Amino acid sequence: MLDQTYFLPVSETLHAHCAVLPKQTIGNSLTIYTEKQGFPELKNVDIVVFGVKENRNDVDYQNETLNFDTVRKAFYSLYPGAWSSKIADIGDIVMGNTVSDTYFAVKEVVCELLQNNVLPIILGGGQDITYAVYRAYDKVKPMVNLVSIDKSFDFGNANEEISNKSYLSKIVVEEPNNLFNFVNLGYQTYFNAQEEIDLIEKLFFEALRLGEVTSDVKKAEPYLRDANIVSLDLSAIRSQDLGIDKHSTPNGFSSVEICSLSRYAGLSANVSSFGVYEFSNTRQSKTTGMLVAQIIWYFIEGVNTRVLDFPKENVPFQKYIVLVEEEEIVFFKSLKTNRWWIEMPKKNMLDNNYEKLSLISCNEADYVMACNQELPENYFKAIQKSLI
Repeated sequence: MLDQTYFLPVSETLHAHCAVLPKQTIGNSLTIYTEKQGFPELKNVDIVVFGVKENRNDVDYQNETLNFDTVRKAFYSLYPGAWSSKIADIGDIVMGNTVSDTYFAVKEVVCELLQNNVLPIILGGGQDITYAVYRAYDKVKPMVNLVSIDKSFDFGNANEEISNKSYLSKIVVEEPNNLFNFVNLGYQTYFNAQEEIDLIEKLFFEALRLGEVTSDVKKAEPYLRDANIVSLDLSAIRSQDLGIDKHSTPNGFSSVEICSLSRYAGLSANVSSFGVYEFSNTRQSKTTGMLVAQIIWYFIEGVNTRVLDFPKENVPFQKYIVLVEEEEIVFFKSLKTNRWWIEMPKKNMLDNNYEKLSLISCNEADYVMACNQELPENYFKAIQKSLI
């Protein structure tokens, strides 16, 4: 059972607003934690939405108190799809006496939800909250994959205190190290030091530039399919689509593209937590609130249309064996969804401490590459990581 002392309820004013909405809207179909109704029973809940009012490790912190009412008001006004998931909004985790206290609360809450097969959707201030979410998996999963949708890598300086621009260094360096793979989607080169770009290569992580993804959003799907944690920084979205000018950038994902990525994340049976970060009352608008609400909507839509097509789950698939420089590379194609996987060599799966991935997601282009006697990059990097 979650410790409800971590949470502040949704305001009665916002809850009362649901009464004037059509009865079919989300606001009238999900369970909401309010002072009058009390903390909801989560026994039969599949998805939980909550905010985290923590932004003190934002490098641009200006003593702002976060308020997610604009997002909630927009989200409640939307109509659900043909969803079977039961959803609850359990309010906001209040800032602790220190940032570490907030991290602890987030870690405990997310861990409890994961252990009870409840999927958390987190709306936060600083993206450094991703670190607390990552630590929540310590008792749940021995190795995890993290995908960040962001214009920058957020490595920062490992010797400095954690911030929303350096949380990834703490994830990479700190023991226990449970990170198997990190993928950045949509980075913009001019926002990243060359040393950080080189470090991505050195650690055999993966990063797709903004142009690579926007030229064909489907390229991101295999990376999101393998993810356990998805962390979305709102600065990855172009400013005109967010409806803001201050502290923003003209380049980034469009509203359509970011919603597509969100839906791909929801479709992944591996994704067990999803966070939207860098929300700020002083830097956002009503348009921002509605876009965040729609991002969450598309994620939930994806969750409700998940298909069991993993080749090892007794589902119909086609197996392909390609010989590349005397090495057999095995591909699987689902006959239900046409999605592809590539098998890791068994000799690379002998780590007795961690559960490595036996199959990694890919696309048909990787199969074609292998047929042309070229090793797919994600396959090569996965092998290198398994040897570290």
